Amino acid sequence: MHHHTERTDLAEFWEEHYASKDRVWSGRVNPVLADFTAGLTPGRALDLGCGEGGDAVHLAAAGWQVTAVDVSATALARTREHAQAAGLADAITTERHDLTDYTPEGPYDLVSAQFLQTPIEFPRPLTLRRAADALAVGGLLLVVDHGSAPSWSQHREHMDFHTPEETFAQIGLDQARFRPERLESPERAITGPEGQAATIIDTVVAVRRIA
Repeated sequence: MHHHTERTDLAEFWEEHYASKDRVWSGRVNPVLADFTAGLTPGRALDLGCGEGGDAVHLAAAGWQVTAVDVSATALARTREHAQAAGLADAITTERHDLTDYTPEGPYDLVSAQFLQTPIEFPRPLTLRRAADALAVGGLLLVVDHGSAPSWSQHREHMDFHTPEETFAQIGLDQARFRPERLESPERAITGPEGQAATIIDTVVAVRRIA
């Protein structure tokens, strides 16, 4: 995904994004992640770009031990508050990392990257490749991206959308070690800030480590 934004510091951008509001996200789990993990046996999960912890708390409630990673200290503080309020503080570890130079310590049974898209340039394929390398054999990488944007989105003209096949190819995984399990573009209905209705596309890339 390419954005036409002047280079600013990734950490600065996201810290400002979170610190400027009391809450950015709903606190609910991303629906594709919820559906996808419903049938999985819980193990160790890595939540890349965890935001305010909606996904991490959902996974912890389902029995996962979660490492929740973000570059924003404010986002991580909110993740810890959410975990505490849900009685799940023991199941979630928060770590502050700039994903540009982060190499996760595995092994993980699940790596989740939900809408890990940013107006600031960063080497996303490399980040995802390193995270996939931290998977245990049999583990899953689940990447969900915006496949379209509603008319009211302020970033709409700056975003290039890719098919699941393109996204998988960009990550550049060794296909002797990783097998794509789902490359899909499901649609979902959303409601805008003024109550507008729209249908948007999610890009879903699920990859299993096989060796």
